[in-house]
Amino acid sequence: MIIGNHAPEFRHERKLENVRREVKELGIHYPVCIDNDFVNWKAYRNRYWPTKYLVDKRGIIRYVRIGEGGYASTEAMIEQLLGENPGS
Repeated sequence: MIIGNHAPEFRHERKLENVRREVKELGIHYPVCIDNDFVNWKAYRNRYWPTKYLVDKRGIIRYVRIGEGGYASTEAMIEQLLGENPGS
């Protein structure tokens, strides 16, 4: 499952209608939570835009990618995680 977490960098990114418009324009079809108070951001001790976290079926963070790029390695890790059994 993919869940986006939108933590605004700029004031205009706090407005729900602006985020909805951008999500639609970008063709994003997965849920995106609005983290205007940086609750998730702080919980993950995040410091960078963008950051990707891949969490396994047991809830353990298994991969972190800071910044743009690294698409092939991110995709490879997604495939690996999807192929794992939750008990292993």
